[in-house]
Amino acid sequence: MIYEGPELVRNAANHTALSPVSILKRVERVHPELPAQIHGRIQRNWGEVAARCKRLASALAKRGIGKGDTVSLIAPNIPEALECALAVPMLGAVLNANNTRLDADTITYILEHGEAKVLLVDTEFSAMAAKAVAQSGLDLLFVDIEDNEGPGGEKIGNLTYDALLAEGDPNFAYSLPDDEWDALALNYTSGTTGWPKGVVYSHRGAWTNAVNNVVTWEMPHHPVYLWTLPLFHCNGWFFPWTITMLAGCHLFLRAPRADAIYGAFADHGVTHLCGAPIIMSMISGAKGKRDFPQKIKMMTAAAPPPASVIEKMEAMGIAITHVYGLTEVYGPAVVCAEKPSWAELLPEEQAILKARQGVAYELEEDVLVLNSDTGKPVPWDGETLGEIVFRGNIVMKGYLKAPEETAKAFKDGWFWSGDIAVQHADGYIEIRDRSKDIIISGGENISSIEVEKALYSHPAVSLVAVVAMPDEKWGEVPCAFVELSGEATEEELLIHAKAGLAGYQRPKKVIFGELPKTTTGKVRKNELRDLVRQKS
Repeated sequence: MIYEGPELVRNAANHTALSPVSILKRVERVHPELPAQIHGRIQRNWGEVAARCKRLASALAKRGIGKGDTVSLIAPNIPEALECALAVPMLGAVLNANNTRLDADTITYILEHGEAKVLLVDTEFSAMAAKAVAQSGLDLLFVDIEDNEGPGGEKIGNLTYDALLAEGDPNFAYSLPDDEWDALALNYTSGTTGWPKGVVYSHRGAWTNAVNNVVTWEMPHHPVYLWTLPLFHCNGWFFPWTITMLAGCHLFLRAPRADAIYGAFADHGVTHLCGAPIIMSMISGAKGKRDFPQKIKMMTAAAPPPASVIEKMEAMGIAITHVYGLTEVYGPAVVCAEKPSWAELLPEEQAILKARQGVAYELEEDVLVLNSDTGKPVPWDGETLGEIVFRGNIVMKGYLKAPEETAKAFKDGWFWSGDIAVQHADGYIEIRDRSKDIIISGGENISSIEVEKALYSHPAVSLVAVVAMPDEKWGEVPCAFVELSGEATEEELLIHAKAGLAGYQRPKKVIFGELPKTTTGKVRKNELRDLVRQKS
């Protein structure tokens, strides 16, 4: 082979590790004067943010943190959370950003399982975190983050975040990882039963998905990005690095509120944001809306968005991109890529197409729907059910300390998602359910999502979740839990559902009230199933 000679070997000049660690260096060099962070009264440019990140990395290095050490974080969407995302990988350390709604027992498990060396905590959550640290018995560095935009809280750590920064060098020299396969982040799944699993991401995967976001969303330089998606959720879908790469501005909200979102739209010229369908409903259903001149793009995931909500958002000038993924695939890895021909369709027809999950991201190798028994692709007929599988550089390294579960998830060279779907003739995937959420009634499989879509089409329905309810005759039947934005009775909704569903698919009961949700907007169907069983 003429292409394997000594003159064609890999060396430092022609090969470097793919890593998001490279991103900040370029932005600091090229655009130090551009706005980087806005958080209440705080406004910083990229030169200032880069210096803060290097100070943080330097200070942690001085305290012995290095390659393979876990640095845990409990914080909402604040500048310090972004700085941790950019700084911790500079050391080869592993960032473990945690859901702020977790209880002390779960945090205890995560700290122990991930062998955390440092815990940085916003003071709003420091009491819970202190309990977790005490329960764990770990001797770790506890750092209090004081956010002037937050509610405050007692300082109970070893030092404050600002004091830690003061220990660091703003000219700290950092480097790329030795191997792009090195771990960059540890994220715990939001499991509803048992302890969460620790999903490990690599530098290569993180870089890939950061670039994926630019390509998939056709993002320009210098976007103004509003943080309504939690930064701790799959590392903010890797937008900490995407927005930094584009020398954009990160606009922070500790918690999403309709008035604050519209204020950001009108006062700061937001161009992009991400969030679950519940954020879309918050925006479209808000009172006291404010006008904004710019076009805005929103990326949404979690539960499949109702077509009616997509239609409302786009009528407001907010273009919706529907994506789908899981913690194990770095967040979104499938996009409902909009075809030019869709522009000729009616708005309601476009919304129905955009509610599908779609096709693989440009930098994901492949996504298919396979028969879980045979491992063969299902027909692209929009009817045959199978399981969604992934393959490529934005699939996790594996589950930490769980070789058997990792091997099961990677069966036959694919990551098996557990999501049940069909594949349409155009190759677009559409989820029918989680495997555990399929309702089997008298031998017939019922997609809870199909039942939910039928109820969502009623104008008074704001949010709906359908679960299996025990039934003496049929084994189980659909039961609908509904949040209303208007007036409707159970009888009205049951009659309304008849139009779009076969007899066996129709819900047999409707229960009104607020639905339990995760912090990312997913409805906790396990709690609803438990409630139904208790009442049956």
